[in-house]
This record gives sequence, C-alpha cells and structure tokens, in this order.
Amino acid sequence: MLQYIARRLLLAIPTIFAISVLSFGLIQLPPGSFLDDYAAQLAQQGEEISNQQLEALKQAYGLDQPVYVQYYKWMSNILTRGDFGRSFEWNVPVSQLIWDRMGWTLFLALTTLLCTWLFAIPIGVYSATHQYSKFDYLFTAFGFFGLGIPGFMLALVLMWVGLDYFHLDVGGLFSEQFKNAPWTLAKVWDLVKHLWIPILVGGTEGMAGLIRIMRANLLDEIHKPYVTATRARGLDERTLIWEYPVRVALNPFVSSVGFALPDLVSGGVILSVVLSLPTAGPLLLNALTAKDTYLAGALILLVGVLTVLGVLISDILLAWLDPRIRYS
Repeated sequence: MLQYIARRLLLAIPTIFAISVLSFGLIQLPPGSFLDDYAAQLAQQGEEISNQQLEALKQAYGLDQPVYVQYYKWMSNILTRGDFGRSFEWNVPVSQLIWDRMGWTLFLALTTLLCTWLFAIPIGVYSATHQYSKFDYLFTAFGFFGLGIPGFMLALVLMWVGLDYFHLDVGGLFSEQFKNAPWTLAKVWDLVKHLWIPILVGGTEGMAGLIRIMRANLLDEIHKPYVTATRARGLDERTLIWEYPVRVALNPFVSSVGFALPDLVSGGVILSVVLSLPTAGPLLLNALTAKDTYLAGALILLVGVLTVLGVLISDILLAWLDPRIRYS
C-alpha cells in the first residue's frame, strides 16, 4: 500500500503540471484581455484611456509578454514564494481572495456532506431491508423529486417560504447586523438560522442519489450466499446487516469523497449565486467572465490538485473499507 501511495504521489506531479498548463492556456483562448474589456467599459461610460496608459498597465501586469513567459513567471512565483499573482479586477493578491473564501466553502461543503451521509445511509438501509413498504415508496418518490428538481429552483422556493411565511432573513450566511460583528453566541445562532437553506438545497440532490445507490447495492448484497450462511449461524439480523453487506454497499459513498474535494471550489456555483453565499464558486465564475487570468488560473489549479488528492484518498479508504480491494 505504501508503494502504491508513493507511486500515485509521484504521478500526481506531472498530472498537476499538465492541469496547470491546460488551465492557463484555456484562460488565454478568448480574444482580448482584462484590460481590453476594461477599456471598452470606460468607453461605454464616456471615458477614454490613452494607448500609453493601456501599454503601461499591460507592462505592469505582464500582459505584454508571450503566454509561455506569463505562465513561467506565474508558476515560478507559486513554487518559490507561494504567490499566485495579483487579481486584475480586485487589485489584491490572489491568495488573499482565495483563502478568504475557502474557509466558508470548506465549512459549507463538509457540513452538507456530513448531513447527506447522516440521512442517506440509514434511509437507504431501511429501504433495502423493507423493500416495497410504504416508506420505501415514499423514499423512492423523494429520490425522483431530489434528482429531478433544479437546485436553484428549490433554493428560490425555500427563500420565498422562509421570507413570506416565517419572516426569516434569508440569503447569505448572516443578517446585516452580524456580517462584520465579532463572534458571539448571538452571531453563531444567526449563522445556524441561515444554514438550513444551503444545507437542505445542497444536500437534497446528493442525498436522493445516494439513497437510491445504497438501496440498490444493499439489495444486491443481502441475497448473496455469505449473508445467508451468516444468518444461518444465528447472528442477530441488525448486526448482520450493518457488519457485512452495509460495509460493502458503502463503497460508492467512499468513492464520492474524491469528487467532494473539488466540489469545494467549483460545486454549487449557481446555488451560491442565488443564495449570496461567500464561497469560491462565484469567485471563479466572476474571474472567468472578467478574464482575471491569475485568479481564474489559481482556482482551476486548486480544483485540479483537490481532484488528484481526493481520488487518492478515496482509493485508500476503499482499500481499508473493503478487504477485497488490494493495490499491492
């Protein structure tokens, strides 16, 4: 296993390098640059920027150099100083923008993931062990509903219900008076009151899909000979189900961890925009539309690194969970 992990880590280096080259190159494909768009916006507002000023800004941001030179300087600064460059639009270091958003992104993603697993696993087990019961049909209907309804539509409906019927302050993570206030118990409670909509909307689709997967996998496992033989030995039914077939049926849950990490950055962009959440997704969307090269490149590179690490973590957890999986 240690050799496998070391080999994967070594392979991750050229993989991440290729991701960085592709991401930086793709960002450069649209015609023009941030400064060209900036000059066009000034022209629409009746203001003008001289060619000398435009050239001076290009030199200051390094946009007058070839793409490969820009990439080399960008990667050199990342590897030697941890400097991801400066955001054109925000005029602040990219690292400051990313880490300001990543804390809340990580918190929301992990909270949603834990809540999803907390409900999806026992519901899926119940549906499989009580096949064709009333609750099984109910959970099946919920699965179709969760997979079918768009997340942004559900968010809008819940925001309307919360505002119109319960007079709740919806949108964002804090009420206006707590946004810049120091941390107190009142601020924590205000955060809790705002969390239920993002968690419910973000977890509905994932929970609906995982319930169906858990039910299908467990139904396949509980009819296998090893379960019948173990039951014949007199083992308690609940212990039997949770100790053996459930453990095998959990493989898809563990596999999803690998894609949960990149979702910390790129997942739920539309949901974050609708709910005004201070996560990294809207920041990436805005950077791509504004052609903010270094900010967009840093976020895409971060998504690639998290994908590589997430898949490695999933493989290790699968080997630990399922004795049939071996990488040696």
